[in-house]
Amino acid sequence: MHQSLPLISTHHLAKPLLILIAVLGLSGCGINNIPTYDEAAKAAWSQVENQYQRRADLIPNLVETVKGFAKQEKEVLVQVVEARAKATQMTVPKDIINNPQAFKQFQQNQDALSSALARLMVVVEKYPDLKSNQNFLALQSQLEGTENRISVARRDYIETVQKYNTELRTIPGRWWASLMYSDARVKENFTAPPESRKNPQVRF
Repeated sequence: MHQSLPLISTHHLAKPLLILIAVLGLSGCGINNIPTYDEAAKAAWSQVENQYQRRADLIPNLVETVKGFAKQEKEVLVQVVEARAKATQMTVPKDIINNPQAFKQFQQNQDALSSALARLMVVVEKYPDLKSNQNFLALQSQLEGTENRISVARRDYIETVQKYNTELRTIPGRWWASLMYSDARVKENFTAPPESRKNPQVRF
């Protein structure tokens, strides 16, 4: 006589199935949006820092090259050197994009360096020999490329932070933040400097 296999209760099947449906439903309701957007914002910020550092690395060579042709422009050169020092010597906290004061100081320092570089480029126009120097031409190309990359990195950061901040401020993101991500905070974003509502143009 064959022993029949025990029947699996539909009740036991229903419970895991309901859990699976609930999990899938939650993921479709944006439960993972906040951490996903948070990581995107952090990655975008890293690119901003990388591009600003790239620019800072170019400046000493640029200043030395200009100095060789325009020693009399000491005031402008000193402004660039001092602005670079202020920008690079700032201690950038790990939580800078959630730190209003530190973020504001970082932007002010970088904007001041942009302004100093723009003034230096105006001075360069008076020195044809400098503008035709091969080392200067190479620096020109690198600096222009870096300024473009800074602009793109800032734009990408602005967009990712807007998306993240909007998620925290709207439903259902506000609900998920309250229930599961209580440490989530609105992130800081760039603003146009008051003296100029556009990025400085670096042209030679």
